[in-house]
Amino acid sequence: MIFNPIDIDNWSRKPYFDHYLNNVRCTYSMTVNIDITCLLSVLKNKGIKLYPTLIHMITTVVNHHIEFRTCFDSEGRLGYWDSLSPSFTVFHDDDKTFSSIWTLYAKEFNDFYSRYLDDMKMYGSVNQFAAKANEPPNCFPISSIPWVSFTGFNLNVYNEGTYLLPIFTMGKYFEQNGKILLPLSGQFHHAVCDGYHVGVLFNELQLRAVTCKEWCK
Repeated sequence: MIFNPIDIDNWSRKPYFDHYLNNVRCTYSMTVNIDITCLLSVLKNKGIKLYPTLIHMITTVVNHHIEFRTCFDSEGRLGYWDSLSPSFTVFHDDDKTFSSIWTLYAKEFNDFYSRYLDDMKMYGSVNQFAAKANEPPNCFPISSIPWVSFTGFNLNVYNEGTYLLPIFTMGKYFEQNGKILLPLSGQFHHAVCDGYHVGVLFNELQLRAVTCKEWCK
């Protein structure tokens, strides 16, 4: 993993970054229904789990764009990671708690899926908040609320408002007009990305779901 510092004074986004970080510190959320009709059919035929597939889809699209990999490092420098890996929640049915597990990202879906299964086998039943230790700094969070469908979801993070990486939450999929839709919410920091960038991200996610036969083999 490589962290690439940004020369803020020569950065084209500097005025937007300064405004939304220092003048009007601002995060926002957006929820979109992703059509997973084709994706769900393919996965069921192949016996592949939906949750890790969606995690890989989200991470792949996030890694396509610097805007969603931009953050402060442990030294307070602004920059972007060459690649991010997902940190995701796992629910424990016995005591109704959850754990956070991270899996090293791989561009090829089958490679990532194997790593996910290995991590779940080793850490999936560990009832601790951080079930898998030593999470690297180039991780971003993904979680799931599979018991309810929602039209909006907003995280209220009470800190200094300098967490710049995206946060994703998916809900229960449902059928509407012959399609199977999955609500997916993203929390974003306006200092590093605008509505345009988020629109591109969600459109790419939808395209990846539609073209799943090309990469889910």
